[in-house]
Amino acid sequence: MTDAQNLIDEVHRREMRVVFDMIFCHTSIEHPWFIESRSGRDNPYSDWYIWRDGRQALRGPTGYCGISDRPKKKGLRQLPPTNWKSITGVNGWQYEPRRNQWFYTNFLSFQPDLNYRHPPVKEAMLDNVRFWLDRGVDGFRLDIFHAVFKDNQFRDNPFSFRIGQPADSNDGANQIKKYTMNLPENITFARELRRFTDNWSPRRLLLGEVFGRHQVIRQYLGTPEKPGIHAIFLFQMIRFTFSARFFRAILQTFEQHYPQPALPTLVLGNHDQRRWISKVGAKTDGTTKTDRAKCISLLQLTARGIPVIYYGEEIGMEDGDFPFRGALDPVARQYSWLPRWVAGLLKLYLNRDGCRTPMQWTPDQNGGFTTADPWLPVHPNHTTVNVARQQAAPDSLLNHYRTLLRLRRAQPALNSGSQHLLTPPAVPGSVVAYTRNTPTTDNENPGFSEILIAINFGRKTHTFANPTTCRTHIYTTSPDTQTTDNQIVLPPATAVILGRDTTGAPA
Repeated sequence: MTDAQNLIDEVHRREMRVVFDMIFCHTSIEHPWFIESRSGRDNPYSDWYIWRDGRQALRGPTGYCGISDRPKKKGLRQLPPTNWKSITGVNGWQYEPRRNQWFYTNFLSFQPDLNYRHPPVKEAMLDNVRFWLDRGVDGFRLDIFHAVFKDNQFRDNPFSFRIGQPADSNDGANQIKKYTMNLPENITFARELRRFTDNWSPRRLLLGEVFGRHQVIRQYLGTPEKPGIHAIFLFQMIRFTFSARFFRAILQTFEQHYPQPALPTLVLGNHDQRRWISKVGAKTDGTTKTDRAKCISLLQLTARGIPVIYYGEEIGMEDGDFPFRGALDPVARQYSWLPRWVAGLLKLYLNRDGCRTPMQWTPDQNGGFTTADPWLPVHPNHTTVNVARQQAAPDSLLNHYRTLLRLRRAQPALNSGSQHLLTPPAVPGSVVAYTRNTPTTDNENPGFSEILIAINFGRKTHTFANPTTCRTHIYTTSPDTQTTDNQIVLPPATAVILGRDTTGAPA
């Protein structure tokens, strides 16, 4: 607790804020609540988790012939209560002989789900929220928040032909999670949690990890009359291809489903996904991986929304290469029998050890992360890809991020302005371009009243007329870009930011 409080205080002393990970869905099997709950059916914590009697497999002369809910009979094999799978794609029910019942785990087998239909559970978890808010935590990332409530009738989930599991959905592994995800009670709980946390000042942030279709997850944000959580992680951008068509479609989709005052989140990676820099290879047009990374991150940091940066992305950390066998990630151990090439064919990222290697601070041993043995080995390229080296290089990826973050903070058009996407023929098809405008047009607003962002995702140099009155050069990813009063020249994998002053006239 001393370490935690020191962290909170030191973050605040640096005029930053700290958001903690809040896991409402489950606890560990080693938690005192669960130890008590699994010991029998008649103790104070008996109903704190999702317990259910199993179903029986009927066996006759021809073998297995069906499932029945009748009481267990001697000699019959007990089956799980429902067909519910966990998020990792395997059976989510675990048998406990001390109760002769099954408990449900929506993620890993040693993480039993709490029963939010039992009022003391919600009270206890809100007490945890209160505990941390009272100590100065500025908000919470809400882990798998869409999975807090499950169907109280314990109906089987429908079948799905989808084998793999996409980054933006939990429907997969041949199952539609109709009765274990995104129940109406989750939406109600989001509004209840917002009302609860709004009692603290200054206001706290609630950022939800919620999977599903936009029409569904949008409901977690609530309405102006009944607000919900502030924002939701949107993972569609994780599937990016280095193309204008992809990013133009993403921006259009986010503006459609999350118009002002809602804010989309701009997410390229996290602790569950392959590091995105590893997907950005050098191409035959002569551009480098860093050139492409600068273009993608520039869009992330200038488009309307909340950019979420996973540690190491700002220096271009790449994925570690680890086999399934011997993995520390329990998901990988669960699939240790599966050849890696099969996982690759199905586009399954099963060993998350690869994206969780230590931060690369220096070229020294263990990347300067620790002098002890780290939980995972540091990536071999830490001698060249590290913070110390990039701090000293003005054109490094790290300094690119720093410049854009300073610009975003200084310019109201970028941190709170509206967005207008420019489409062909106003700009070339391989160029993603959009303008950001300040909330007001008076001279009281500092900075530029309008900002133009143009990014060339193509393999050819594009020369085109500037479709706006933004003329002042603010930033570019390459000295090879050119801008005049009426024209913009963008080589492959380059980007430029131009501004118009607050009076409305070109500067």
